[in-house]
Amino acid sequence: MSKVKKPQQRWVCQACGAVTTGWFGKCPSCDAWNSIEEEVAAPSPGERPAGPGKVVASTEAQTIVDRQPRRPCGMGEVDRVLGGGLVPGSVVLLGGPPGIGKSTLLLQASVGLARRNGVVLYASGEESVAQVASRCGRLGASHPGLLLMAETRIEEVLSAAQERAKTLAALIVDSVQTVHSGAQDGLPGNISQIRAVTSALVGFAKTHGVPVVVVGHVTKDGQLAGPRLLEHLVDAVLSFEGDEERAIRLLRATKNRYGSTQELGVFEMRGDGLREIQNPSEAFITERDDPAIGSCVTASLEGSRPLLLEVQALLAAAFGNPRRTCVGVDPVRLAMLLAVLDRHAGVFALDQDVFVNAVGGMRLGEPASDLAVLLAVASSHRRQPLPPGLCVFGEVGLTGELRPAPRSDARLSEAARLGMKRVLLPTGPKQHALSARKLKDQLGVDVRLARNVGEALELAFG
Repeated sequence: MSKVKKPQQRWVCQACGAVTTGWFGKCPSCDAWNSIEEEVAAPSPGERPAGPGKVVASTEAQTIVDRQPRRPCGMGEVDRVLGGGLVPGSVVLLGGPPGIGKSTLLLQASVGLARRNGVVLYASGEESVAQVASRCGRLGASHPGLLLMAETRIEEVLSAAQERAKTLAALIVDSVQTVHSGAQDGLPGNISQIRAVTSALVGFAKTHGVPVVVVGHVTKDGQLAGPRLLEHLVDAVLSFEGDEERAIRLLRATKNRYGSTQELGVFEMRGDGLREIQNPSEAFITERDDPAIGSCVTASLEGSRPLLLEVQALLAAAFGNPRRTCVGVDPVRLAMLLAVLDRHAGVFALDQDVFVNAVGGMRLGEPASDLAVLLAVASSHRRQPLPPGLCVFGEVGLTGELRPAPRSDARLSEAARLGMKRVLLPTGPKQHALSARKLKDQLGVDVRLARNVGEALELAFG
């Protein structure tokens, strides 16, 4: 008679997932205090009973994919970030700060899915059915195909989903930190429970071909709570961002196995829910009767979408060490641009406090925004506004030269569509200059080309 092995005990940090030999007050890996708890180790792959695996030819697998198209939710901004809609059998993780509107977004998307694709099961572990139904009524998101349940046991959630697997368009779990598995020890939200719950949801999605969307909490520094294993298990990770003091909300993909991670969805939070902003450029540009000092408009690319954004700069007398305060702009890149202004343009601002802000809570991560930041700083230093209707974009090098930005034609078209009268961009290669002149004739925009920082300042303020 073979001996039954006792489950092996181990000590796991609930903050970073590191396994230790025993209990420590402070985790040796992440230095978190009182985060190590004892858990029962899961059996290794060699101890689990082996089952038959189905082998499918790649050509046959492609026909399966063709028979299961994406499932759009009817919200164009959400479908854009997902790559066209939910992929059958995929698992999507949605994270964001508390109160940002994650549940509101999912309820509105669930109604669109129910209208187009079938039944949607919305399982809430944080609110009762009456509370969720009350929000549905406020948002106008009630539909016979949207089924609600309040449950914190993953077995009950999956049992209700399996009963409707043939007609189920999507399963939504809000949130993964509040749901627990009865087969695993520990409180809801710890590492063992998150691993067990997520693995069960992934298994259900892959077996039945039903897309699953789970909500994840975030920590105070904006990172998804729980182990990094959670992000590795899912197919897509979406981040819902925004400032509670502003109505603009941004949806980004930090991981997407079925699409691009460069797309951006823009929403406006209202009393009756989220409204999609079809023309985000208008939301990020301030309308003024007179041009403002220290303000410059640039054309940025968010995935395949060109956006016009406003960059603001303010210089003030420094008392002590000069400060560099940036919102939406890389402070290291700002320090480089200040040095370039000093050396190659004769604009000395290194001894002053410099404040730079990207309007609307956007982040200017691409080098194409260098020229706009540089001109905004120069405008504040000269106390002279840039001409109205001016849009600039281009990368600035350490030697003072300007380099063209990719997809200049799309940026120029967006600038012309929103009524920009003049565009300043780097000269670049010969074919780039020819393309700019061709677009100038087609769009009726005064396109000016500069080779270096000095020429850019002359053309901008001349």
